[in-house]
Amino acid sequence: MRRQSEQIRHMTDREVLFHLYLTQALLLIVAGVVSFFLFDWTEWRQLWRFDLSDVLLYGVGAAALVLTADFLAMRYLPEDWHDDGGVNEKIFRNRSIPHLFFLCVLIAVTEEWLFRGIVQTHWGLWVASAIFAVLHVRYLEKWFLFFMVILLSLFLGVLYERTDSLWVTVIAHFLIDFVLALHIRLSRETEEEEE
Repeated sequence: MRRQSEQIRHMTDREVLFHLYLTQALLLIVAGVVSFFLFDWTEWRQLWRFDLSDVLLYGVGAAALVLTADFLAMRYLPEDWHDDGGVNEKIFRNRSIPHLFFLCVLIAVTEEWLFRGIVQTHWGLWVASAIFAVLHVRYLEKWFLFFMVILLSLFLGVLYERTDSLWVTVIAHFLIDFVLALHIRLSRETEEEEE
């Protein structure tokens, strides 16, 4: 993690964005290609079944629960427990709000399609959660963050099993990322005003 956070600290804003978009593009391509071989059109459309009451109850409700836990952890636990080496700050701090919105939509759709829609559907909740956690490599040396990522992945996986809809997990994932990204972005503005 130290190596990754050091590398990111030395990267320009443009390089950070390039790597973020490249990673998401690769995951999106993998999800598209694998979906082509594993699903017929009807099965693929079923992954994306939309039920507004499920999205509101489970998607928005789950995001509110996770965000409450995150903000409580930030407030009451030691700062180094939830410090990812400045990676999220480097990614989100200098973005405009519309750009944050777009990034969070892209990340949520891509990761949920791949991990819940493909990996979990074909190989199970535990495999999807393990791969999802390992993908967030920067948390491997931070036991608390790694534990939280595993719990979050399992939680999203259970939501998917309960609702059979990627929209529920996409909305939950998006709201969690977007609110936390906004928190990082707005914290920067508050710090600048105080100086």
